[in-house]
Amino acid sequence: MEDKMRKAIKHEIILVDRERLKVTGVKDVESFDSEEFLLSTEYGYLNIRGQNLHIKNLSLEQGLVEIEGLIADMGYLDDGYSDKSKGLFGRLFK
Repeated sequence: MEDKMRKAIKHEIILVDRERLKVTGVKDVESFDSEEFLLSTEYGYLNIRGQNLHIKNLSLEQGLVEIEGLIADMGYLDDGYSDKSKGLFGRLFK
């Protein structure tokens, strides 16, 4: 039943002018610094890279993270496209 509830949570990414990013459906913030964020979402790990990144708003109860700064790129770390023998950190630090 918990899996059905998780899939019912909406996961959205809203990027405004490459300077403000709002992500819903976030389960946890795995790591972050001024150049990179790693978010655990309902649909996998989302990696966000840029410059002068900082958290504007964080509410894990609502599954919401808002990030400000210059967003350069973002993407999901999807096991379907990576080496399954490597762990999460193995994929991050290739």
